[in-house]
Amino acid sequence: MFAKGNELVSIIEEFAPPGSALPGDVTGLQWGDLQREVPAVLLSLDFSVEVLEEALETEASFIFTHHPFLYQPLKKLDLQNPRESLIARAVSKGITLYSAHTNLDVAPGGVNDVLAELLGLTNLKVLAPTGGEELEKLVTFIPEGFEDRVLDAVCSAGAGWIGNYSHCTYQLLGTGTFMPREGTSPFIGKQGALEKVREVRLETVLPKKRRNDVIQALLAAHPYEEVAYDLYPLNINGQVWGLGRVGELKEALSLQELAERCRALLNPDHLKVLGNLKSKIRKVAVLGGSGGDYLESALKSGSDVFLTGDVKFHQAQQAELNGLALIDAGHDATEWPVIFSMAAFLKEKVSQKNLQTKILVSQKRKKMWHVFV
Repeated sequence: MFAKGNELVSIIEEFAPPGSALPGDVTGLQWGDLQREVPAVLLSLDFSVEVLEEALETEASFIFTHHPFLYQPLKKLDLQNPRESLIARAVSKGITLYSAHTNLDVAPGGVNDVLAELLGLTNLKVLAPTGGEELEKLVTFIPEGFEDRVLDAVCSAGAGWIGNYSHCTYQLLGTGTFMPREGTSPFIGKQGALEKVREVRLETVLPKKRRNDVIQALLAAHPYEEVAYDLYPLNINGQVWGLGRVGELKEALSLQELAERCRALLNPDHLKVLGNLKSKIRKVAVLGGSGGDYLESALKSGSDVFLTGDVKFHQAQQAELNGLALIDAGHDATEWPVIFSMAAFLKEKVSQKNLQTKILVSQKRKKMWHVFV
């Protein structure tokens, strides 16, 4: 059985929730039929003529891209216009296009985490926070002796995380009362009799986005026919998300050595480096894509170097004046690694669901520039 488009969207949005995208950004379905079965998914940084041809050749009816093709609303469909003609051809061939843009940039495990981890950075922090995860508190009441089973179930479903600590709960022993009525099948007690049961009150936190998974796990693991639980909104944020990452190299490198590592790992069109090539680099700021506008964040982070793409001339001047080294590896080269990470995530989830949909990474990575030196 193949996955349907809406199942794939649910998986993608688990990884990169649309609500975490920057205001005004375009993310989500670009066009297509999400009720159709999908034999194969093709992942690419961008949608293009070459990627469409590749999708048709590989029978991939669902294309995932990081960059949205329809960034501005489409007001007409002129088949003499190359861009609009490409859209029409994709639609006529039954191709669905879905894009995750800045929500994939900020996502844990997204563009910037992948870039930082590829370079071997540790002690990662967000460079430019843009939001935080909404948290809720779950309270439930469990007959004594079954609390470990329920705890493990809800925590395995995503509850109980505080920082890097998992299975965080508070438990209090007390007495629960109930009277089973006609039509019930009580786990404990008899119809018409008031029961007093030693119960454990279990409290834990969960991300709002995982609420449904956690509640389903609670109901499945809890022995009672009718499960009592409360959910409370919390006026605190959990995990902070945002653009870019700041981390440390395990061992200091010269700027030249780090630049050579970037060239080998990212395979960019070109690599521009600003700063003393012999200077020692330990703390590194990264921002995949176009990061010049976040130069101030890189300066405030105390980093020795800022790796990004599309740095403008005056931004480079400002970095030089403030003693911050720059490595400009280009827009696409700093973002392509996340496509492989997304493919691995989709493969794992599709396999877990016993679906036969193939997950493919585009072989049509396009280097736009001819570089003369």
